[in-house]
Amino acid sequence: MCELLGMSANVPTDICFSFSGFLHRGGGTGPHRDGWGIAFYEAGGYRDFRDPHPSVDSPIARLICDYPIKSHVVISHIRQANVGQVRLANTHPFTREMWGRPWCYAHNGQLSHEWKQLPLSFYQPVGDTDSEHAFCWLMGELRRAFPEPPTDRDALWRYLHELCEHLRTFGVFNLLLADGESLYTYCSTKLAHITRRAPFGRASLSDAELAVNFAEHTTPNDVVSIIATEPLTDNEDWVRMEPGELLVWRDGEIQGRYQT
Repeated sequence: MCELLGMSANVPTDICFSFSGFLHRGGGTGPHRDGWGIAFYEAGGYRDFRDPHPSVDSPIARLICDYPIKSHVVISHIRQANVGQVRLANTHPFTREMWGRPWCYAHNGQLSHEWKQLPLSFYQPVGDTDSEHAFCWLMGELRRAFPEPPTDRDALWRYLHELCEHLRTFGVFNLLLADGESLYTYCSTKLAHITRRAPFGRASLSDAELAVNFAEHTTPNDVVSIIATEPLTDNEDWVRMEPGELLVWRDGEIQGRYQT
């Protein structure tokens, strides 16, 4: 299956350290050779990089490691293809506009063939993956329920959890979703997270010979949370999400938690 990586921070932060370990799983220490992508929200804007080639050999991936793009919210994905050909149109993360904002999405898992029965309304897929079809359905249902940005955030978050729970009935559905302000993480089978704050310490990657002392690169007020399919470091205590759990992150902190 694919793997996911996300970040939520209270200050513009680069994800170079975590991404350096993550990209090695795309054909190096892991079998996910069928493409990769990463998306950044920064200063009210959005940009992404996607490549249908293995991340471990990708010049674009090396550029991301060498070019520290600072962001509050990041979503990344490495793909092991199950449904759909290996091509750019099927490479995560996917993006759609709603309420004047770019919504970014990446999925880890595989859905049963019944996913084709999910009715689409406002949004249509460009590629032919179960992941993108599910994204278009999910976004359409959110837009149908909330034609305008809701003033009740809890109502939006609860409904998003209901939609994720429904998608989980079709198979494995681990999700990262962002709207530029919040990062939503839903666990069907496997997601873990860690929040780094003062006093910052040293971390070493599991998939590459690289370590960093975060105390040398942060201020006492910084809060940075990393979410990944599997823990990326071997000397820190990661927290495993529960199946059926949705977490809402903003500025590195958990703002909402919804469970089955």
